[in-house]
Amino acid sequence: MHPTRRLSALYSLACIGCLSATWTQPVAAQSKEPRFVDHSLMIASEYPCNWPTHPFPRFQLIPQTRIGPASSYNTDAVYVDGNTGTQLDVPPHSVARPDLNREKSGPLGLATTDKIEAWQFGGEACLVDARDLLDKAPKGVSPLIGPEYLERFEQEYRPLRFGDVVLFRSDYSDRYYRPFPEGNRFINDVVDRLAPGYPDPNPETMEWLGSRGIKACGTDSASMGPMPDLAEPTHYAGLRYGMIWTEGATQLGELPATGAFYCFLGPKHEGGPYGEGRAFSIIGGELPKKLIEACRDRRAIDLSPTMTPRFPMTNPAARTGQHRQVYLKIDFLYSEYLDMFHHGHMMDSMAGTHLVPPSFALPPSDDAVGEAPEVRSWLKEYESKFGPRGTSTMTAESVPIEWTCGNARVIDVRSLIGSTDRGRWPTSPEVTPAFLQKYEQDHGAIRPGDVVILHTSVIDRYLKMQPDPQGNVGTGLWTDAFTRKAEGWPSIGPEGIDYLHSKGVRCVGTDAPDLGGLDPKSSLMTYWALGSRQMVGVEYLCNVGNIPKSGSYFLFAALKIRDCHGGPGRAIVLHD
Repeated sequence: MHPTRRLSALYSLACIGCLSATWTQPVAAQSKEPRFVDHSLMIASEYPCNWPTHPFPRFQLIPQTRIGPASSYNTDAVYVDGNTGTQLDVPPHSVARPDLNREKSGPLGLATTDKIEAWQFGGEACLVDARDLLDKAPKGVSPLIGPEYLERFEQEYRPLRFGDVVLFRSDYSDRYYRPFPEGNRFINDVVDRLAPGYPDPNPETMEWLGSRGIKACGTDSASMGPMPDLAEPTHYAGLRYGMIWTEGATQLGELPATGAFYCFLGPKHEGGPYGEGRAFSIIGGELPKKLIEACRDRRAIDLSPTMTPRFPMTNPAARTGQHRQVYLKIDFLYSEYLDMFHHGHMMDSMAGTHLVPPSFALPPSDDAVGEAPEVRSWLKEYESKFGPRGTSTMTAESVPIEWTCGNARVIDVRSLIGSTDRGRWPTSPEVTPAFLQKYEQDHGAIRPGDVVILHTSVIDRYLKMQPDPQGNVGTGLWTDAFTRKAEGWPSIGPEGIDYLHSKGVRCVGTDAPDLGGLDPKSSLMTYWALGSRQMVGVEYLCNVGNIPKSGSYFLFAALKIRDCHGGPGRAIVLHD
């Protein structure tokens, strides 16, 4: 995966992931209403979602708590490395840091996943059809997509240019990404020379794209690295131009040859030379054109803090033994040429910017779950006001991406800070229906499909604090409130959620650690209200104050992890 003169052929091919691709009917035949297409592979242990050669680790979903006597929530931890499912490659995957002074050194050796600007993750999908190459090679060898495929695309459609996302479609993942043992055909059988390799561009094709100013591309193959020995040359040929790409896309046949908006979003890991993520496209209506133009003009804002062990990414809890899984970077294989470790991450499924699906706080069935007596009394009170709590099995992979995307409606709730009685701390100021109605009087009605984002500035404030002697930043993000050194962050109560539901809102975000706040009872009721109304949350945002008041479109996507009760992801805004 990483370029190094000491890497074996198998190791140099170790790059999984994806960027999305497209094809089918001409743009004129599309619907006038936008439609989302998910191009991401399912992440689950019985699928071939990891690079399979030793010592690359396996994906793990680890249940932590389940709703019952000891917990009011369903929570999970995950172990995931950047070669899981649909993934992104960035220049340091092959370009060495400038300080190493090596043949492949350059400034782009510093352009890790957390440094790529938000506009580069999106653009106009341009599908290069390579289906005629599928399985047309000897066992263990990749059929090569040469520059002639690009020239054929330009002759049929238009010249490729900056702002395009060039996507190579062979339908490989559609055909071969299956549960084991059938799933061995996806990568394992190719590595073992039992089956033909996946189609991929050769180095000349990547040079051709780089010379045209293309900054993003992707493939529906398992890797952008042709088997058995062109993985590194192909990677370096494109990444040295500052390209990014995704590997392992799927459902590319859902898209037109041009005109769709494509996007890849994944957790913002510090220092990552590659990263797991989610790829999707939008087709139909005027929305794709608007988003494509925003990316071409670099009108984008990143709303996700960088995930690092030096910043508190997950809730440490007010009481001993109740903390969520801390965020850990785990090194497992050293690349001498890049002077860099391959690494994965162990983390709570709600680390950093993340999804709150309905199943987080709702039990999967009406069977007795045996909550603690205090929680049962809260539930009785809640149901007397808001109706049945209900049930849900909607985990992260079942939440449609369109639920977490929409016109951004930023509601400034900072005026609530300082409004609580210090004697009642730890507690949080509450965003009430009256507060939301006052916002509407001043700024216009909240509309169906809007993504409502509460602007508290809490994450931004702690990110700007000076690090402690150990270099850790923001250590008081939760603990200042837990220990009564600071008021809790503004939160929204169940009445506020109910009001937003009546306005047709599906997704609520915040730039605070969470939507529920410090009071356990009110917080649980907030999540009950979200889940029972089939609403979702996006928590732990930043830079919300930089979102323009109008003409802003919010995009968030969580990892497609099956049966996961949270979802690490990334949020951006594209704007006029």
